[in-house]
Amino acid sequence: MTRYVALLRGVNVGATRLAMADLRRIVSDLGHEDVTTYLQSGNVAFSSSVRDAEALAAGIGRALTDELALTVPVLVRSGRELAAVAGGNPYADREDDPTRLLVAFLATAPKTSLVDALAVPGAENVSFTVTGREVFLHYVDGGYGRSKFTNAYLEKKLGVAATSRNWKSVRALAEMTAS
Repeated sequence: MTRYVALLRGVNVGATRLAMADLRRIVSDLGHEDVTTYLQSGNVAFSSSVRDAEALAAGIGRALTDELALTVPVLVRSGRELAAVAGGNPYADREDDPTRLLVAFLATAPKTSLVDALAVPGAENVSFTVTGREVFLHYVDGGYGRSKFTNAYLEKKLGVAATSRNWKSVRALAEMTAS
């Protein structure tokens, strides 16, 4: 069994509502074990014998649509992948406030040409590093809430689905999926 986390984009912000009890039930009903959620924002950790993260994401997404008429992007990372993210943040030693550090998880690795063209809009003081299917973000002068360098901006510029989590959540999810 491998430990995974499914990250749902845009859950319980705006009009997209999902009870975590429903999410746990759906993931359990798919045959996964040790299902737990973190916060109310669409983070679910589970164990599975399935080794294909894309198949896991597709199955959870399909079940959400079939059972709750909810269509949201679902991204899955293994515990090993989350440990690498938690241990590989290039800004972690520069910032004590975990709300100023985020990770945008991408559905697929973006094209190199799009990564090379990615720029912070305006004069915002945001540092970023794209590494494979993650974008490490450091909001130097303020929080994510006032920035234009958002998840939606990243999706538009990189051409892939994304969902962002603050550093506190990333570390907690890595702990939840540690083997």
